[in-house]
Amino acid sequence: MTDTKLTPEERERYNIVHACSEGDLTNAEAAARLHLKVRQVQKLKRAVEKHGERGVVHGNHSRAPWNATPVNIKNSVVAFLKRKNHRDSAPTFAMEQLIKQKKIALSRETVRAIMAGNNLWKAKKRTGPAIHRQWRERKAMYGELMQFDGSYHRWFEDGEEHCVLASIDDATSIVPRAVFDDNEGVHAVFRFWSHYVETHGRPVAVYLDKFSTYKINHKSAIDNEELMTQFMRAMRELDIRVINANSPEAKGRIERLFGTLQDRLVKEMRLRSIKNRGSANAYLSDEYLPEHNARFAIDARQEGDAHRELTDELRERLPSIFSVQSERTVTNDFTIRFKNQWFQLAATQQIAVYRGDTVTIEERLDGSIHVRLKDTYLSFLLINKLERAARPRVTALTKQKPAWKPPADHPWRRAAAAAAAKKSHNAR
Repeated sequence: MTDTKLTPEERERYNIVHACSEGDLTNAEAAARLHLKVRQVQKLKRAVEKHGERGVVHGNHSRAPWNATPVNIKNSVVAFLKRKNHRDSAPTFAMEQLIKQKKIALSRETVRAIMAGNNLWKAKKRTGPAIHRQWRERKAMYGELMQFDGSYHRWFEDGEEHCVLASIDDATSIVPRAVFDDNEGVHAVFRFWSHYVETHGRPVAVYLDKFSTYKINHKSAIDNEELMTQFMRAMRELDIRVINANSPEAKGRIERLFGTLQDRLVKEMRLRSIKNRGSANAYLSDEYLPEHNARFAIDARQEGDAHRELTDELRERLPSIFSVQSERTVTNDFTIRFKNQWFQLAATQQIAVYRGDTVTIEERLDGSIHVRLKDTYLSFLLINKLERAARPRVTALTKQKPAWKPPADHPWRRAAAAAAAKKSHNAR
């Protein structure tokens, strides 16, 4: 069949095989030129003798593969992925959504090929790390180490950046908790961990960024100047070890989690038309995290849970532990100044309070303020600066008002007696 249209490679192969058939080349010489075995050359010679030039053409040439995706399926996939809700889907996520929504089951590579062929996805160029970092083995048991951080992103695709706080277990990659909140400030972080320890218990250690979470690094971040001190103090009271990472790569699991969330969570919320924090948090806890953990979690090397339950004493103290604590000094008139406010201590207290004592002021998550001296809470009243009373004639505030009265010749009364006598003399 001399009318067969051959490619340049096929034409060269035919010429070599034909020369071998004519005796101009030996089978070994033809095999060397074609990079084939001798028996393969002999097979090609028989095919050329039988079919002519077409003998060097593969039998599957111009024949659709048996496992090729039908054209109508490809068209359905392309039309589905061109929808606005799927405009930036990656192949894996697109594959899952095709199964969920269209009942079209294709492999990830098939979806990737269809997307690439229709300019719906472009592979990112891979770049190696700038420096070599030594791999750290995972912890052996769930709860031994929790990686924690926050991520600012346009989660609702509304042009505004919102913050997600999340923790991930080092041993299993389970995400016990993730929540949308205002920022990475002290109140948001305390709300996160207060709920965490009440629900899951106390992990052995928390691994967090040495810098980014605990410095002002975003326009929405507030309170960060004192967050590190407050967080370390709270974790110390709960007997939770705090480990600081010196680089983002050191806590790679939480960084990769945020990469996954920024890809998958954004698209899942888009499909459900979730546009506010309340709905997003409900979806996160009720649906997304269970599915995420079922898909991405792995088995720990050692069975068990290293979380420690809260004791009754710790559970009762949680509002105090997760409060912003500041120290102030009791003034001579037994008042305390805090953030341009004045607190007047009550005349009777459960503990002796002296002028110059250092007390701790707790700003709790519910907005209330408590004043503590050592382990005893003091009674106080919020007053105006002008309402401050004269200096009380007591040495300390105690459980009962002092019943003893100094005699007339007591040094405390001499000045008053002299002043009264002078006033009476002047009146005459």
